[in-house]
Amino acid sequence: MHNPPIIDVIIPAYNEEKSIPKVLAAIPAIVRHIVVANNNSTDQTGEVAMAAGAEVVFEAQKGYGKACLTAMDWIKNQEVQPDIVVFLDGDYSDFPEEMILLIEPILNRKADMVIGSRALGIRESGSMTFPQVFGNWLATKMMRYMQGAKFSDLGPFRAIGWKKLLELNMIDQNFGWTIEMQIKAHQKGLLYTEVPVNYRKRIGVSKVSGTVKGVIGAGYKIIFTIFKYW
Repeated sequence: MHNPPIIDVIIPAYNEEKSIPKVLAAIPAIVRHIVVANNNSTDQTGEVAMAAGAEVVFEAQKGYGKACLTAMDWIKNQEVQPDIVVFLDGDYSDFPEEMILLIEPILNRKADMVIGSRALGIRESGSMTFPQVFGNWLATKMMRYMQGAKFSDLGPFRAIGWKKLLELNMIDQNFGWTIEMQIKAHQKGLLYTEVPVNYRKRIGVSKVSGTVKGVIGAGYKIIFTIFKYW
């Protein structure tokens, strides 16, 4: 690990022009690169993020996982690789300043991956819909009984050692990204833990929980992924 450690942040974003400046402004100064993966937005997300100092990569194919993979490819091409990568949503529902809590166990060599658990933290009323809460509960219970993996949330706010992330050979291009990472981390014997994080109402409408199609699609993909790696 470098001294000081090199930390990069990946933010997949689709139509987040109103929220992305707030997210970027709240990210601690310890971060080297903030890579915003503009996932074929139809607004000014990319331009706004670039103006705020982020590195912006464009991904035309819609999909949460696809955007994350494109951002990872950008990092791979950097001369100096990071020690830790933090994944963060661009809707300002997470508290970016709390990433210090996520990276600390990795810096102290107590974990390879840390999940920011909304289930263990304080959630603002209305910040998560019933399908989100139930879906997280069901998915984590299924992972525990089918995989032996002990998680309380599939929260997108997470930190992982860069080399460990590459070892997972991530492939999901959509809603299964978060759970694929957690299942593979468990199966490969990575040290993982959770820390409580706070959660607030997002800016704008959710692309997943905000539509019936999104809820059904995400639920199907998450359950499919659990069985895929069983």
